[in-house]
Amino acid sequence: MTVAVKDSIDIAGQVTACGSAALRDAPPAEAHAAVVEAVLAAGCRIIGKTGMHELAYGMTGVNPTFGTPVNPAWPDRIPGGSSSGSAVAVAAGLCDFAIGSDTGGSVRQPAICCGVYGIKPTFGRISRAGCHPAESSLDCVGVFARSAETLNRAMAAVDPGFCRHAPLSRAPRLARIKCDPDPALGEALRIAMQEGAPHAGYVTLAQFDAAFDAGMVLIGAETARAYGHLLDSGAQIGADVRARLEKALGITLEEVARAEAVRASFTAEVDAALETVDALVTPALPHVPPTLTEAEDPAAVLPLTRFLRPFNLSGHPAIVLPMKTGPRSLPAGLQIIGRKGDDAHLCAIAEWIAASFTTLHQKEDIA
Repeated sequence: MTVAVKDSIDIAGQVTACGSAALRDAPPAEAHAAVVEAVLAAGCRIIGKTGMHELAYGMTGVNPTFGTPVNPAWPDRIPGGSSSGSAVAVAAGLCDFAIGSDTGGSVRQPAICCGVYGIKPTFGRISRAGCHPAESSLDCVGVFARSAETLNRAMAAVDPGFCRHAPLSRAPRLARIKCDPDPALGEALRIAMQEGAPHAGYVTLAQFDAAFDAGMVLIGAETARAYGHLLDSGAQIGADVRARLEKALGITLEEVARAEAVRASFTAEVDAALETVDALVTPALPHVPPTLTEAEDPAAVLPLTRFLRPFNLSGHPAIVLPMKTGPRSLPAGLQIIGRKGDDAHLCAIAEWIAASFTTLHQKEDIA
């Protein structure tokens, strides 16, 4: 299989610029990242590195320095971030799958923006050695593919310990997390669930919104720790990322401690919800991705990870499956969340949903 690799992941002999002018003249990486070694050992062929939102600290995928990857099916809309180039490469058919990273939705959000599948595995399942920033309590190496079946194959390539689950012999037990998406997306999810899993019930996660806020605090604190020194060095950093870094430097130890307390309680809440079902389901996004013009207003972008970011905090595996919604066939999708370490079963559930939910079949192949 052919694969593209996000520019925050080391490939020996190549500069890991992380989409930033501040790092593009850094020394080339001396060794492959662990995930790069894994895909090469699996017989994959790397076709190149992919663009990204600068320092993986943004959700639009817009990058004035290296160029913004163009969303193939919806060129007037954002490609999503931060793994924008990886999503675009897969959606455009340039490779069989692509590798990205997901700290707060950075695989799953661009996957839906571009109409492809994306997985954030269980936290810590895939080695982050050779990924940047080097330290993170939220970030996961993830993959993009144009089908659930290829997503399964890609997981086997990036993770030598991944053992593919047998096809499901019965419908999985699913439960919908109560949330408040845009009415049109909520109706799309309701119709999809009614057609494919009519007996799925609802669960309430009391800490759902608090988990989003806590994830924002921790990603800010950890990104400031990794890249805050660039502000003092006078390095060239985009205005949007500079503003976020400056704000993140003000995060206090008390705020971090409160976020960690939410992490513990929310993780326990998700674990409890998964005791009686195979997977939880949410809309992938709360509303359709904004246009590039609309995305100039931060208020149009920040909510995009409302249903994604909480599961970076808890560390549970999550997959997004693309679909289209409304008379203009705009991008939307489902998110499924599974038990920690149960990634192969979750991939099998994704394959079952892709084959069983007729609303997903309305998605056109844009490869």
